[in-house]
Amino acid sequence: MAQIRFNALQTALQRSTIKVEETERRSELFAKHVFNDAAMRQYLTSDAYQTIQAAIEKGDKIDRQTAGHIAAGMKEWAISKGATHYTHWFQPLTGSTAEKHDAFFETQADGTVIEKLGASQLVQQEPDASSFPHGGIRNTFEARGYTAWDPTSPAFVYGTTLCVPTVFVSYTGEALDYKTPLLRALQAVDAAATSVARYFDKNVSKVNATLGWEQEYFLIDAALAASRPDIMLAGRTLLGHASAKGQQLDDHYFGSIPSRALNFMRELEHECMLLGVPVKTRHNEVAPNQFELAPIFEEANLAVDHNSLLMDVMDKVAKRHHFKVLFHEKPFAGINGSGKHNNWSLQTNTGVNLLSPGSTPMKNLQFLTFFINTIKAVNTHEALLRASIASAGNDHRLGANEAPPAIISVFIGSQLTAVLDELEKVTSGKLSPQEKTELKLNVVGKIPEILLDNTDRNRTSPFAFTGNKFEFRAVGSSANCANSMTVLNAIVAKQLQDFKLEVDALIDTKGMKKDDAIFNVLREYIKDAKRIRFEGDGYGDAWEKEAKKRKLSNAKNTPEALKAKISDSTVSLFESLGILSKTEVEARYEIEMEEYALRIQIEARVLGDIARNHVVPTAIRYQNVLLENISGLKVVYGKTINKYTEEPLRLLEQISGYIREINQEVAAMIEARKQANVLNASEKAMAYCKTVLPHIQSIRKNCDKLELLVDDQLWPLTKYRELLFTN
Repeated sequence: MAQIRFNALQTALQRSTIKVEETERRSELFAKHVFNDAAMRQYLTSDAYQTIQAAIEKGDKIDRQTAGHIAAGMKEWAISKGATHYTHWFQPLTGSTAEKHDAFFETQADGTVIEKLGASQLVQQEPDASSFPHGGIRNTFEARGYTAWDPTSPAFVYGTTLCVPTVFVSYTGEALDYKTPLLRALQAVDAAATSVARYFDKNVSKVNATLGWEQEYFLIDAALAASRPDIMLAGRTLLGHASAKGQQLDDHYFGSIPSRALNFMRELEHECMLLGVPVKTRHNEVAPNQFELAPIFEEANLAVDHNSLLMDVMDKVAKRHHFKVLFHEKPFAGINGSGKHNNWSLQTNTGVNLLSPGSTPMKNLQFLTFFINTIKAVNTHEALLRASIASAGNDHRLGANEAPPAIISVFIGSQLTAVLDELEKVTSGKLSPQEKTELKLNVVGKIPEILLDNTDRNRTSPFAFTGNKFEFRAVGSSANCANSMTVLNAIVAKQLQDFKLEVDALIDTKGMKKDDAIFNVLREYIKDAKRIRFEGDGYGDAWEKEAKKRKLSNAKNTPEALKAKISDSTVSLFESLGILSKTEVEARYEIEMEEYALRIQIEARVLGDIARNHVVPTAIRYQNVLLENISGLKVVYGKTINKYTEEPLRLLEQISGYIREINQEVAAMIEARKQANVLNASEKAMAYCKTVLPHIQSIRKNCDKLELLVDDQLWPLTKYRELLFTN
């Protein structure tokens, strides 16, 4: 096994940089392989084009005859781009994308062959629903499910395949994917935000939620990754002692990008340009061999699709450059993990960002309305928001090495805190002329100036306001953005609905003017949501104690966090907005609990195998080397041997102790798994968290101790210093 490690190192060190040619401007490349507006104008009839635009902008349905015309045009366009097959591209609850390729050609009765994509193939297909996670919604013998075309996300050609973004539902209509509830949540926030935005501008007829994700990841040489069974099977290192040099010197962050990694990024960006993914930023992250990529923000549904597509493309491009890309939230202990910061805002069809202050008090009142309502929504549903980013991988990251803590809080900065403090003093009822003047001139009117100087950032805040958007920093790097975006848009939609009801009630029953009513409601929201605002350091016991006083939830592991997903308030929220039924909510809870248990189970089995079949035999082999050394010393020194064998004997004893601990812990871990495996999904997940995970941690601790004692020439597993500093 040690030979595999050294062969992998030799291979990695001999790698040459793969050249990437860029002959076209990015503006010329962008969306070349996307069936976008320009392509539709060229390949569709005028009626078909108008119909699909109405579907995208207004949600109008597309009849089968028109769908046939669209399918024919889409097929011709795809073939012109080199496509030979088509697929419904969807996002089941596995965390990955799914696709089944069918060729365009069909045989005719006379034996001839034609290339065909009809309305039925474009609009709907029937994959096996029982083979994907379904939480008990479908029996194995009731396997039928449907993928249905989502015209709001444009089709694209990747390789030689036309990919049609679709939703995935069961035979009886329940959502079995991430996209379906996201689309419903986006419709809900559109309706609610539009209704509120019309207080300020009657021309607003639509509001889009926007998303700009930031994708963090690690790049590891493919040979080195292949030498580690834990990386290949679990996506992270399950053991490994810290390198003497890690990220202490902060010399990797924003440093010069290594040439191999840079060429990987260049090819990745080329592929992204063709696919219409508007990537803009690339840089070294804090940890060695950690990087980040970020795009320009887009409409949230399209942004989610683009992030899922990006992760697929990254895997494929990485292989061409002999890399393994790691999306796990904590692939290496002791250094920064990886997140996927979700930058979220709301934008009107009139081009206004509702979370961006304006040049007039009225525009700033609009900003404050959406700003404060968002904070109020987070305050009301903080436990659900925490549940939306819960996963086995993210449990390792939250609260460690600059990642946000598991406690959800909102950071707005000292300047905006002062603004809310002033608004909190607004008197109940109608505002006096003096109070209105004070607000317009000295509070609301100065918000743009305040934000120009409000450059402080809190890296430990899970939900921070960053100028014209909220940044949900706690999302894990391997997560599908749809999970957190569905929850965020849902809770904001519900909050805006409640806000409008309260404002309208004050106008209708109290005879208040609109501005007075808005200020009165916002004042109460500021008071109610004060507990969720936190400007300090999110690490340590002090914030935990303070959060407990504020009665904020503090779910430190996924099984505890996910309970919020099946609470009465969550079910009521989703059902009232038409996002998920109680059946769908419960099914998703069961799927996520089962996934958590399975991931810990895989890690436990992998670590048990490595510990017993690689680490322990290597340690015994080194003990034999020490015994030979002691025997040789006896021959040389005879009766005076004791003073020369003191250290080898102590080393033998230490190694024996660690071997004993490892074997005992592996046996106990196996027994804990057996007991957990007979429980239901919820109990099983909790058992794996409470009884199996501690054994994994203990086994790792003892293996890492052995790594420091055993001869480096014998150690079988590629070490941290090699994984993190070979590039």
